[in-house]
Amino acid sequence: MQAVPAVVTAGDRRAAKAVYGESKVYLELAGRPLVAHTVLELQWVPEVSEVWVVGDAERLEAVFAEPDVRAQIAKPLHIVGQFRNLYENAWETFRRLLPGADVSGRDPVGSQDDFPVLYLSADIPFATAQEVSLFVRRGLEIDCDYAFGLVTKEAMADFAPVSLPAGPQGSSQAGQRESSAVALPGIQMAYFNLLEGRYRTSNLHLVKPARIANRYYVEEMFEHRYQKQFHNIVGLAFQLVRKEEGGFPILYYYTLIHLAGLADRWGWTSLADGIRTWIPVRGIEEAISGLLRSDFRFVVTDIGGCAIDIDNQKDFDTATVRFEQWKAQQRERATALYGALPAGQSES
Repeated sequence: MQAVPAVVTAGDRRAAKAVYGESKVYLELAGRPLVAHTVLELQWVPEVSEVWVVGDAERLEAVFAEPDVRAQIAKPLHIVGQFRNLYENAWETFRRLLPGADVSGRDPVGSQDDFPVLYLSADIPFATAQEVSLFVRRGLEIDCDYAFGLVTKEAMADFAPVSLPAGPQGSSQAGQRESSAVALPGIQMAYFNLLEGRYRTSNLHLVKPARIANRYYVEEMFEHRYQKQFHNIVGLAFQLVRKEEGGFPILYYYTLIHLAGLADRWGWTSLADGIRTWIPVRGIEEAISGLLRSDFRFVVTDIGGCAIDIDNQKDFDTATVRFEQWKAQQRERATALYGALPAGQSES
């Protein structure tokens, strides 16, 4: 079994979002910062050899110095001070994790161009070890330069809002109306409407960084990722179409994806289904491969926890209310689909 280093991106500069005025990776669920939830889950992924966390080094050191957190860390843990943006955080941490590198890092040489790294967000508290393990194994089997995670819409059902029957509140008509239902909040999600199905991105990336010739384009795409805002849509489209490599194919699929997504959100399912017949997964893979000048592929998993990142106050409040339930449901689903954690390992 091949094992890879994991890099948890916990920076708070440039395109990173604050929640309640705080860097979101330090927000607490069940008394533990989000970044700690993510790092502790990685302890139980057999394919992860060591964990690197890049962000505010002083704050991260304090998080992982807490005795209850430190006691659960079995894999080598390294903390790297953040750089100017996501691209530099990813690349400079890669330079430091290469075998034989010192604290200032070094560039890869020879076969190290094919050195794979698992990158993931720090704010995915519902991730399960089985989901991460499956993604890494499938990504390694494909043996591409960049494996990008997708999750099926069906796998996200646990995170939807639900209504539960309330107890009796009296015999009056007013009392009966009051007792009709009690709503539990959920997280409303948009999906990519593709030929093969509807998917959400999973915040998992298995990458050979040295093989991504145009790796700096990833930063541009990340900075325009909140695509419900029209100026972000236009901004990213302009950035992509002006590129020499893959610009027009990207714009073609990019436009169709947003049209299908808009129709889907408005409840025009038949229209969305018609548009997505023109959006095959392989076509998108080829377009992004051209843009990045690398072999880009999607890896689909059917556990949903890694697709839930905490990006705004509403989602954080909802996750706070339903944390224990959602965490238990994800573990139950992961175990049912892929078996229990290896013997001797426990839930974080």
